[in-house]
Amino acid sequence: MLQTIFIRENRDLTIAGLKKKHFKDAEPAVDSIIALDRKRRELQQELDETLASSNNKAREIGALMKAGQKEEAEAAKAETTVLKERSKALEEEHKSVEKTLLEELVKLPNLPHESVPEGRTPEENVTILEDGSKPVLPPGALPHWELIKKLGKNLAPIIDFELGNKITGAGFPVYKGKAARLQRAMISFFLDEAGKAGYTEVQPPIVVNADSGFATGQLPDKEGQMYHDAADDLYLIPTAEVPVTNLYRDVIVAESELPVKNVAYTPCFRREAGSWGAHVRGLNRLHQFDKVEIVQINRPEESYKALDEMVNHVKVLLEKLELPYRILRLCGGDMGFTSALTYDFEVWSAGQERWLECSSVSNFETYQANRLKLRYRNADKKTQLLHTLNGSALALPRILAALLENNQQADGTVKVPAVLVPYCGFDVIE
Repeated sequence: MLQTIFIRENRDLTIAGLKKKHFKDAEPAVDSIIALDRKRRELQQELDETLASSNNKAREIGALMKAGQKEEAEAAKAETTVLKERSKALEEEHKSVEKTLLEELVKLPNLPHESVPEGRTPEENVTILEDGSKPVLPPGALPHWELIKKLGKNLAPIIDFELGNKITGAGFPVYKGKAARLQRAMISFFLDEAGKAGYTEVQPPIVVNADSGFATGQLPDKEGQMYHDAADDLYLIPTAEVPVTNLYRDVIVAESELPVKNVAYTPCFRREAGSWGAHVRGLNRLHQFDKVEIVQINRPEESYKALDEMVNHVKVLLEKLELPYRILRLCGGDMGFTSALTYDFEVWSAGQERWLECSSVSNFETYQANRLKLRYRNADKKTQLLHTLNGSALALPRILAALLENNQQADGTVKVPAVLVPYCGFDVIE
């Protein structure tokens, strides 16, 4: 959430940033917030003055009673009653304005970093790096949703979409045999690599309350994408970013503990309402999937250096998996609601002959921290909002799809990347 003091002192900059993100009616929205903030501060000042006058009258009444001036004391009591009624009315009006101000503030997305390119659609994102050789597949190579039918024992697919559909519904596949072991291998590999990079592993809940969803910006922006239990008002997490970042809600972090670096493996759940078409076949888009997430909390002056470090971490993972990849800097119109700068990673899917997004690495600056009330004490002993960052390292489904498709052999088998063999115990899927 943007800070009112920043909006007030940087009106034009705020409007320009919102327009870069293609936020509708940026100027009226900003001016409305500035007016509400002004009204809130005026009410607070009048309330403080009225309460001070009431307190002074109370002391005056005591002095008059002590001096035996009963008639004057009664007159002062009448004035105190008026002041108390006025204080109550001002307090109620202040709360109402404050509530409206918060409702308007949460509608504003984060402002984009100056390096974010102009643009509205994914086609206008900027490719900053493409690396790795696209494999030349043998004749008869298949996309993964066809390939899995030819792998495994007795023609039973190693990833069973129909069985998952029977048990739950579309988008909830069942992984069997070597596919299940390969999933577990990737999770362990990603966690181990994060550990080597200084991340502390945590195992958070996979359901969160509404306060947690609000704090990281999923609510009220993404209710329609989250599975919600109305009875307990709990949400299945769309990403480990939500519970892991909320570990630090309402916390003042000791400066000596910075940067905070955590990693978590969790299943993730997304409704993906309105998604259909060939581009979402197989593992390309699921309602439940596994992901390893890295999260950092850092000083504002260090956060973009940390972002570069996280981008490099994901880059090295893909290189060790021997997957061709590219890195995109997202344009203003394609960025997430809470992000100030996002880099997307895509892997080349040879069976589909297309790029598949497999990771997003983002800096949220103070946007989440303001909602979280996440701060630290600086050298001047003043509390200051921290910056939060997160990245997929990595999301498994599309990585698995690319591994299966890119490593098809002429004899119909699939070769397992060397780095995963010690984790899964086999080097080929027959």
